[in-house]
Amino acid sequence: MKRHLLAGAALLGLTAPAMALDLSDWNVQPYQTEIGDAELKVNGQANGSAYTASQPDAPGLDQNGVTGAAWIGLSLERTYDSGLALALKSSFEVYHDRLSGDNYGSDFVQKVYGEVQTGLGRVEIGDTDGPAYALAVVGPTVEGYTSIDNPNATFFRDPTTGGRAFINVFALNSAVESSLNYAKISYYTPKIFGVQLAASFTPSEGKDVVPFLSNGPQVPDRQKSIWEAAATYSTDVGPVSLSFSGGWSVGHNDNKTLGHAGLTDWAFGTEADYAINDDWKLAFGGAWREANSYAFDLNNASIPAKPKARISAARSRMGRGSSAVRSVTEQLMAISACRRSVCAAIRRRLVTCSIPTCSSISAGSTCITTATSVRSTTARRAST
Repeated sequence: MKRHLLAGAALLGLTAPAMALDLSDWNVQPYQTEIGDAELKVNGQANGSAYTASQPDAPGLDQNGVTGAAWIGLSLERTYDSGLALALKSSFEVYHDRLSGDNYGSDFVQKVYGEVQTGLGRVEIGDTDGPAYALAVVGPTVEGYTSIDNPNATFFRDPTTGGRAFINVFALNSAVESSLNYAKISYYTPKIFGVQLAASFTPSEGKDVVPFLSNGPQVPDRQKSIWEAAATYSTDVGPVSLSFSGGWSVGHNDNKTLGHAGLTDWAFGTEADYAINDDWKLAFGGAWREANSYAFDLNNASIPAKPKARISAARSRMGRGSSAVRSVTEQLMAISACRRSVCAAIRRRLVTCSIPTCSSISAGSTCITTATSVRSTTARRAST
């Protein structure tokens, strides 16, 4: 199977009428307005890619050559003179196709949560990311939408399932994200001397905004009482900026079947940035993640005798400008380096495997990826 990217674009939308669109970078300011003493902010993002495919036709295989997704975010925030800030934040995926989506199962509701910020730290309650994911340092990315690590789109499809995206078979994500957007309570300390700590408790796999309202889906080996902790440290050493992070998560198997256990998931990562000038910088970093859940499937955590999932990644980045074509090159490298892991996942779930280089099921899911690329210095995380 071959893929060739023709075009890719990302657009931050929903702007105020007076805002002018700068077509040089496709970024615009979010819409903001005052509601009493509170501020309402509406933002969003649309991502799309066009590509050509050289692949034998199969029943149900999507040959459109275009993929994309879009989300909208809303936040209502009030700041008091004392420094106390209260906020309600949410994001909704308004469109996605079979090859694009998000980290949360591509549901319409991505996040809905409340936030309290004081001088002693920040508390979040609701459907949102866990601290191990929010604070994770995983190294630089070429383009977050189609990068090797934690992609939201893929151009690779499994013909044995009628075109199921490979990221839905075995997703490469080197940050601990086992608690996903399940309803939780999180606390983040202020950053002091470059150090920030955080912890959270997720009662179940429920997504009812308020924790403890739901026991989650009635499925075998569901996880409950997920505890999560994270730490990050950043500092400058001369012209070099250094960042480090570590995350850990454990859960209780509430409906245990033979051979399965409670979740254990941990990761660490680092990144070094060197600013060449105001527009260019050189970055290098990497991350390691290990979990006892097969292919990082939360409800497939096993006892030590069964396969674990591991990801090791090292990446570097330099410069500015568009990098959509290089992001596809990264995916090609990732699929090439990880095809044994993908094949193991396919064989475990589907019995058959269409990748001829896979000759046996490996003892675990291990992937090592490297990439060197050029991109502008933009932020990875766009959601609220």
